[in-house]
Formats: sequence, structure tokens, C-alpha cells
Amino acid sequence: MSSRTRPGPFDLDRLGAGLVFSDSLPDLRRSLVSERLAVVQAPPGTGKTTLVPPAAANVLAEQSGQARQAGRTPQKVIVTQPRRVAARAAARRLAALDGTGVGTRSGYVVRGERLTGAGTVVEFVTPGVLVNRLLSDPELAGVGAVILDEVHERDLETDLLFGMLGEVAQLRPELLLVAMSATLDAAHFAVRLGEGTGRPGPAPVVDCPAALFPVDIRYRAHPGRRQDLRGVSRDFLDHVARCAAEAHAEVRETEPGTDALVFVPGAREVAATVSRLQELAPGTEILPLHGRLPAAEQDRAVGGREPSAADRPRIIVSTSLAESSLTVPGVRLVVDAGLAREPRRDAARGMTGLVTVAAAQSSADQRAGRAGRLGPGTVVRCYDRSTYGAAPAQPTPAAAVADLTGAALVLACWGAPAGEGLVLPEPLPEASLAEALETLTALDAIDPSGRATDHGRRLAAIPAEPRLARALLDGGRLVGARAAAEVVALVSSDVRPEGADLTVSLHRLRAAGRGDAEAGRWRRETDRFERLAGRDGTEESGSTRVSRESGVGAVVGLAWPERLARRVQDAAGNGGRGASDGRSGGVYLLASGTRAALPPGSPLAGADWLAVAEVSRAEGGAAAGTGAVIRAAAPVDAAVAEQLAGPFYRDDLTATWQDGRVVGRAVKAVGAIILSETPVAPDRASGRAAVVRLLAERGPEAFGLTAEAGPGADALRRRLNLLHRTLGEPWPDLSSAALAVGWEDWLAPEVEMLAGGARTSSLDLASALRRLLPWPEAVRLDELVPERLPVPSGRTARIDYPAVESAAVGVGAAEPGATGPGAGDPGATLPDAGTPVVAVKLQECFGLAETPRLVDGRVPVVFHLLSPAGRPLAVTGDLASFWSGPYAQVRAEMRGRYPKHPWPEDPWTAPATAKTKKRAGQGHR
Repeated sequence: MSSRTRPGPFDLDRLGAGLVFSDSLPDLRRSLVSERLAVVQAPPGTGKTTLVPPAAANVLAEQSGQARQAGRTPQKVIVTQPRRVAARAAARRLAALDGTGVGTRSGYVVRGERLTGAGTVVEFVTPGVLVNRLLSDPELAGVGAVILDEVHERDLETDLLFGMLGEVAQLRPELLLVAMSATLDAAHFAVRLGEGTGRPGPAPVVDCPAALFPVDIRYRAHPGRRQDLRGVSRDFLDHVARCAAEAHAEVRETEPGTDALVFVPGAREVAATVSRLQELAPGTEILPLHGRLPAAEQDRAVGGREPSAADRPRIIVSTSLAESSLTVPGVRLVVDAGLAREPRRDAARGMTGLVTVAAAQSSADQRAGRAGRLGPGTVVRCYDRSTYGAAPAQPTPAAAVADLTGAALVLACWGAPAGEGLVLPEPLPEASLAEALETLTALDAIDPSGRATDHGRRLAAIPAEPRLARALLDGGRLVGARAAAEVVALVSSDVRPEGADLTVSLHRLRAAGRGDAEAGRWRRETDRFERLAGRDGTEESGSTRVSRESGVGAVVGLAWPERLARRVQDAAGNGGRGASDGRSGGVYLLASGTRAALPPGSPLAGADWLAVAEVSRAEGGAAAGTGAVIRAAAPVDAAVAEQLAGPFYRDDLTATWQDGRVVGRAVKAVGAIILSETPVAPDRASGRAAVVRLLAERGPEAFGLTAEAGPGADALRRRLNLLHRTLGEPWPDLSSAALAVGWEDWLAPEVEMLAGGARTSSLDLASALRRLLPWPEAVRLDELVPERLPVPSGRTARIDYPAVESAAVGVGAAEPGATGPGAGDPGATLPDAGTPVVAVKLQECFGLAETPRLVDGRVPVVFHLLSPAGRPLAVTGDLASFWSGPYAQVRAEMRGRYPKHPWPEDPWTAPATAKTKKRAGQGHR
């Protein structure tokens, strides 16, 4: 196009007539000219989506002379919209206001549809389209500005673009970069955008005040629950429809041309509400609006009235799609169910899906704002005021709850494994990211460093989730390119198979006539996927084919090998295979370890093996008590399942503990699904690994190093532990953790014995512990920590050393009426629980004034002085104080109870004895 015929700049005065954001255009221009980036904060309806792109195009046009002199063509403006219908609607609106047709100066590119031309200046795209463009052309040749719209929605791909474009802007300082938000979070995005583009401070914020008329907000709560076990309840949807019909009839009495916009969470709820409104509001045009609808039906809802229906009232029933990313004209009444669909990741079961949640307050406010665009409006919230107050302030970011496999592959291909060095609105959650990287490794999509492999780049080039891309490319070898494309198109669509049977759904779509809209969309997607598979150049020669009956399941299994599933009898897994329990179509164990049930009456219930495409959480007693229900699956042969399992297939020897010994088994399994298990003699390597694993998990106590197993090894361990605690090195640390880590220094021969099948009862752990004795210090072991202590009676008493990692050692119940320190005296102070204890009859210690000490006098011995019946009378670490004080009270209480035993008034001079008075020949009173 010559400079004489080249279109001039956009007429912003004409485009902005009546739009509030036109007042903010000077601020926007200053930011773009001086800083080359901006964050726009403007509520829905102010005109930001209409005006910011042509304003950026005009800034670029001012530089067109310089561009032509440099031999460059004028650069275009790319604008992302989170939804296809919003991208088409924005392009049409700009084209209409500009007086040009769509595909001339304003166009769009969405999945499976392109309407642009050589002169297109502003191109509206979905985030996924721009991600793929960046991966193939990181410099964005020919693009002078990128505008990310609706960043507040925290779409996962928009979050990735936020970080990726920041790096592009560092390499191309001339690139204009704008992020636009409809909520009050611009400051956060400004800081992160400044960091991502390498600027010294935050990006400039261009603010725009709300342009809303006042709205009257009414609350009409439903007396029952909004959701039941099946989802949003029919009673609640009926309540929403009645509220909409009554409010619309009331408003039209004063404003005849008023349209109504009803918000419900999903396509199913849209269909149910539309059906009910057609009964309640005859003569009113009831239009659905959601992402599954054909483009023509979506455009009909968001466009103006047809001339033939100019006077006919309209009620548009929409998902959150109409919340902020596009404008529905003519609306003065909003009816809000207060619910939304958000992705959720169940890491325990390996499931991701959409769940119905309470809409965030910011979403409720944006929905309400739709009623105040044209004049004073009315909002009916079908819930109470407290429900609004209890709702979260903002929707949950998709990155926090979604499956990150696709995002992780994009980052790997971009050269930022796991997001390294990339400034995103918020860091990706580590646990979900680690799980995604494991999946990509299993798909051979990334190498050990986290970078994309050639296979991973081929998968990323397919505009589908990495799993589906793998199924498309590898499935051609099993079932042929066309058949693989059919299955991938089916499972990536919004079709919910009846009874969860994908094969039945596929047959129905194949047989459907040309007038079937759903089948038409599926055929177009099949054609697209088949072309993409052909573009990859994958050869089918030498391919391994599977039976026609297993074809659908084979493609599904390639995408989700961890969801290969075998039938079990019940939720507890008893009895292997079996029939349904009556509450479901059958219970299956997935390779991932999750148990899930088919819906009741599913034609898949007789299949032994399934390849599962979708599994979601189930509430209450649904799904046979498994907590998960299979939503989409196909049967597959057992042999094919083993072939598809990939890294989940195991054929190896295992060694486990059973009854105190290592037991070997030859195991064939698909993940958690055991195919066969045969007892075999364990090999040394696996047996040793099992022993070391048990030692690390449960410590040496698992091998019998406990007091219950016998005093020998445990007593030695306690003695050595006291030396380590008191003297330190070279006396060894004998805590469980230290012994487990250093097992090779003391237990290596015994580990080899156990690995060969010996029982733990055959081990001599005392001898093993002696390997840790330090020499020559060990020669003083019995001197420093003797096993027994001489007492005045002439006998020796066993010394109980403190447990290595426990509290005080108990010695039985106290004697009734006993007094003294540690024997019921409320003012007594017990000795340190970590000191050695000697339990001995009180009479054997008469005359013992100085408390014995161990470890070269560093550690006192605590005496448990016992009654003749062996029960504690006193606990003391100071014998001299005991004889001078508490002994008199003990004597007064015990001499009548035990008259045959000596209880002298003077314990200092009385002979110590273990005998009664008669046997000892004494006459103590």
C-alpha cells in the first residue's frame, strides 16, 4: 500500500464519543510516548477496550515516517481477550465505530477462525494464540504494541504472557506494552510490570473513574441451598428464573426497552434457566450466552437487536463471560445467581476440573455495574446480604488452582524452566509446578535440566494441552491420524458423554447430520487437529495398530496413562473384580491410586479396563463412596493398557518387611494397579534397600533396639548415651537419627544378614553397638557408667540409665500414704529426668550419707527408696537431707504397716539390711 492510499490515524474523537475513557487518553498517550508502557485501570463500560488499542496504533503511526525511512512496515497492535466471543465482539465494535469492515483495520484471530487482512492495524486475539506466536517468533516481528486486557481475571495464559512480554520489552525497548484491569489492583500489576521490563520503578498507571449511573441493589434469597449433590439445584435455578421474569416485567413498566442480563455459573445452568424463562416470560426473547455456543449465537446475544425485533424485550442468560470482557448492549437490569465456575486441582487424586463456588465480591460488583451503563439500573441478587459479605474479595487466580502442565511446557520452550527469571503477577505454586514437571518428564517433553526437548517443542506447537498433543501425534501410529484427531477433538470439546462413554459419543457425532451444530463444531476441530498432526510430519509407517474396539481408549490412554483403570469390587477394593454396588456403574482403581466410580447405568460398567479422560470429585455418598466419579472414559484391552502405561508400567522385584524379615516379590503393575505378584527370594540389592529404608523410617528400634526386646543392647545404648551427653566426643551419639544415618559404621554386617532373609530376632545388637566404642577410652566404660552400684547392705543394685530419647523412667505405683520428695509431697522437686536411677529398699541404705556420682563424679544417682513391698516411698538425689528430714515422716507411717522390718529412729547408725528384723537378729523398734 502506498503512502498516498495508506489509511490515516484513528479518529479518537469520533471513536470516543460518549465513552468516559476518552478523558484519560491524554494520560495514556504521555505514558506510551515517554515510558513505552502503562497499566490502565478502568471499570467495565468506560470504553478502554475500544479506545486504548487505536490510541496505541496512533502513537505507532506517529513513528511511521521513521519506520518507512528505515525500510520497516508500520507495526500492528495486538490485543488479547480472555475469550473468543470477546475478541470477535471487540473487533466488530472497533470496526463499526471506525466505519470499516471487520478484517480491514480491525480484525481478530481465535482458535480455528481468522478474520484479518493486509491492512489490519489492530488485531484482537485470545491469549493462547499470542502464546503460540511468541514461541514461534519471540521477537514478535511486525508487532509494535501488545495490550493485555482483563489481566485482573488472572487467566493462566494471560499471566504467562505478562512475564514473557516483559522479557520481550527488555530486548525491544521500542515495544509498547499495556496491561488493562477492570478492578482496583492496578498498583500490583504496575510494580510487577516495571520489574519484568527492567524499569527502575513501577509502570505508570492510567486511571479512569467509573462511568456508572446509580443502581438499586435488591436481595431476594432462596430459602433452600443453592447447591446439592448434583451441582446447582433445580429449585435454585427456578428461583433465579422467577426473580428474572418478575423483575423484568416490573422494570419494563417504566422502561419498556430495558433488556435483562442474568448471570449463572455454567452452560448447563444457562440451558436450564433459559428453558424455565421461556415458560415464565412468553413473548420475551430469551438468549443464552456461553463459550460452548456457535459463534453466530454468541454474536446474536452480544449484538444489538435485529430490526424485526426492535421492540421485543430480551433476557440474556450468561455465564461470567459477560461480566467484564464484553459488553451486552441495552441492559438496565441484572439478575445475579452469585455463583461462578473456577478451576480446582485435587493433587491427592490427580484431578483437575471446574467447580462451582460463590462468586467473588469483585465479580458481583462488576456484574452489578452492567445495569448502570445506560442510566439508573436495577440489580437483583438471588441470595442474602451476608452471603455477599462472606464471599472472597477477588476470584482465585487460575495459576493457584489449575493443572500447570501446559504452562510449564510453555515456560520450558520459552527458556525459563519452571518460570526461572520470569516476573509473573505472582509466582507459580511450587507443589503444582513440581507435579507438572513430572508429567512433562514422563511425556519426554523436557530434559533433566527442565528445558524443552524436540518432542516437547512439537507438543507445544499443537494448540492443545500437552497430553492431548501427545495423544494426537503418537495416536496416529496406533489408530491413524484421522481417528486420533477425532478422539482428541472429542475429549477437548465441551461434550459430556452420556453415561461417561466416549465411544458412544463418538459414534453419535459421526452419524449426526450436517445440521447438528455440536457435530459441526466437532468435525471442524477434527479437521484442524488432523492438519496439525500432518504439519508435524509424523510418520505412520511401521506403526503398531490396536483393535477398533480399543482405538478410542488407546488415544485417551496416551494422554492420561496415570488414569488407566481396572475394575474392582467396591470402594475398599475387596475381592479384585466384581459387580457394581448399586449406587454406581462400577468402581475402578486408577493407576494413580485414585478410586472412582462410573455414573449409575453407564454402559461401560462391564469393562475390565478403562482409559479415563475425565474424573472429578463427588460429594456425599455419591460415586460408591470413592469420592470421585468418572465423567468420560473408553474401554481398552488389558494388553493395550500395559502398552500405553509407559513409565507407569513396572515389572520388577520388590523387597518389603513382613513379620520381622525381608520378603521378596516379583511384581507386575500399572502404577497402583497390581497385575501379578509372586513370592520370590529377595536379591541382595533390593533387600538391602528395604532394610535401609526401614531404618530411615523407623530407626533402630524397628530391629529390636528397645527395652522391651531385652536389657542387653538397650542398656548398653543408654550407658553410652549418658557418656556422649556428659563428655561428648569421642563417645558416640546413639540417638535414633544418628544411628540410622551412620548405620554402615555399626550395623553393616547385620544389614547384610537381614537383606539375605534373616529375622531381626537373630541379631546381636549389643555386639553391633560395641563397634562404636572409642579406643582406648572404652577401657573405662564400666568405671564411668557401671551396670550395678554397691549399697550398704552388701548387695549391688542395678542402675537404670535414662532412655536415649524419652522422659523419666517409671518404677511402679507409689506406696499409699508415702511422703517425701517425689512421693506425694506437693512441695517436692523431682530430680532431672535424665539422671541414672537406682531402685532399692530403704533399709538397705541406712548409713549412706553421700549420694554416689558417676562419670568421674559429674552425674549424681537418683535413689528410688522402696518399701518392703517394692513400692516407692521417696525419690531423692540428696540422701543426707532425706535421712535428716522426710525419713521421720516415712518411718511414722510405715512402721505400723511393716512391723517385721526395721525402722530405726537413727538411720545413720543402724546397720543396713535386706532382711526382716527376725532374720537379721535385730531388735529395732
